[in-house]
Amino acid sequence: MSGNVTTVEGIHYRTKEPVTVHIERGRISAIQPLSTKKKAALPWIAPGLVDLQINGYCGSDFNTIPIAAGAVQRATRGLWREGVTSYYPTVITNGDAEIEQAMQSIARACDEDPAAHAGVAGIHLEGPFISPEDGPRGAHDSLYTKAPNWPLFQRWQEAARGRIKIITLSPEWPGSVEFIERCVEQGVTVSIGHTSASPGQIDAAVKAGARMSTHLGNGAHLMLPRHPNYIWEQLSQDGLTACLIADGFHLPESVLKVILRTKGERALLVSDAVYLSGMEPGVYDNHIGGRVVLTPEGRLHLADNPGLLAGSVQLLPWGISHLTRSGMAALEEAWDMASIRPAAFMQLPLQNGLSVGSPADLALFEWNRQSLSIVQTYKNGNRVFDSTTFSREGSL
Repeated sequence: MSGNVTTVEGIHYRTKEPVTVHIERGRISAIQPLSTKKKAALPWIAPGLVDLQINGYCGSDFNTIPIAAGAVQRATRGLWREGVTSYYPTVITNGDAEIEQAMQSIARACDEDPAAHAGVAGIHLEGPFISPEDGPRGAHDSLYTKAPNWPLFQRWQEAARGRIKIITLSPEWPGSVEFIERCVEQGVTVSIGHTSASPGQIDAAVKAGARMSTHLGNGAHLMLPRHPNYIWEQLSQDGLTACLIADGFHLPESVLKVILRTKGERALLVSDAVYLSGMEPGVYDNHIGGRVVLTPEGRLHLADNPGLLAGSVQLLPWGISHLTRSGMAALEEAWDMASIRPAAFMQLPLQNGLSVGSPADLALFEWNRQSLSIVQTYKNGNRVFDSTTFSREGSL
């Protein structure tokens, strides 16, 4: 997986100065200043993007059971086009056997394919221990929601060969505190989401070791008490890091601004993208939600009710662009929310960013103050995507 010694030139995304990044054996060996004369022709250079929640990409779906052969491998390589060098395939609420089968498929892909092994940092299990109520449950099937069950989770973890690193649950169920404590003992990050839990239940979950909020502000009742409610409570908990879908459709700018100001460095970006991400606008028959419409503007909604979203299709570069373009965050801060912050939160090697000794997981991009486009992606020092030679790139 390690590449030969090479160099990559670009404008450092934080210092705004041109640099040469030297790569040896898959890691950054040196970062040196570059003549400013070349600045105008250079792309930006930044650490690779890390997505903690992604359900599929460009037709490869982690929630159509059985997962199609090669789906994980294709998604991993497809995500290089988006600058994503590490990600967590997300398996949502389903039958016990179906979840077990999904875990086996993802684990097998990681064992058999070097790219999947390098790119899949872990699995995110979103459910089935979530709220059964309409609204908080979102698009998850009410038939399968249930209370936390430790032996069942251990069965899934065994099928995943220990790769389940994040679990989203609602602490409204009896036995949640004990379940959370067991997850923490095994090094599994517990995230609160799809919840109708009371403030007291959320507080108890945080004290038991829950550390994250899954797509905060989404997966909720349409109407809530002004206070207290589970969104206010999660905002107030200093021990919770908030994940946000910043695609411009899931959360209004005012809500994003409030969460960013409240959480500060405990705010992360996720895509929560479904398998239709990366595909052309049009009408699709979706196994979750039925017929859906992907608009040219990048919004996915139910065909018979345009007011209701049918999931997210925009990847992390879109969210970074939205935050930066709207003035809610500087470019480097928005990028860090989708890169070194989630890496640090999950204790991934990329957490040190562009520094000597860090993995050479890099994204080179162009930014015109309105939109961001990935030019090249490097994984462990290997160039795995190049926009100018797209059909020939993609091997490790």
